[in-house]
Amino acid sequence: MPCYSINGLRPVVDPTAYVHPTAVLIGDVVIGPGCYVGPLASLRGDFGRILLEQGANIQDTCVMHGFPDSDTVIARNGHVGHGAVLHGCRIGENVLVGMNAVVMDGAVIAANSFVSAAAFVKAGFSCEAQSLVMGAPAVTRRRLSDEEVAWKLAGTREYQQLAQRCLEQMVECQPLSEVESNRPRLQPGAYRPKDDSL
Repeated sequence: MPCYSINGLRPVVDPTAYVHPTAVLIGDVVIGPGCYVGPLASLRGDFGRILLEQGANIQDTCVMHGFPDSDTVIARNGHVGHGAVLHGCRIGENVLVGMNAVVMDGAVIAANSFVSAAAFVKAGFSCEAQSLVMGAPAVTRRRLSDEEVAWKLAGTREYQQLAQRCLEQMVECQPLSEVESNRPRLQPGAYRPKDDSL
């Protein structure tokens, strides 16, 4: 992966985390155990600190950045969908941020909440735990059910297994020129990681 130090600060990646080789890490970035960082994600710790806590994932083409002296945090089991932008905000424990959402400086998304796809969360926004946050500008629409929160955590567990599957099985290769007969299908639900402590 492209990884750069700046002003003497080097990114830190736990050995149980998976960072795709096309993701970019710059400066004050800390990626905790069991995290997944997808292709083309950009985590720029060149002003403020970028922190992914245990089991968090940030998917393809996401951007994390912040102003000087700020922390941009995805707490434990946070789940950030494709194309989202997080800038100087805190994504709480077990939060889902939908695809192409933007969460701005000083915003705090409380634990077990969902930010809908394409939402725009203004600077300084906050919500109560287990909130559904939607719109542009985003507002709290309702309280999530326990079933919705459990559904989200199950999806996050799939990404935690994906991180281990990528560490164990993903290798760069050349494409085939044609589809082989009886091509198998991926069975990610059948995967059992070597380390199931997460």
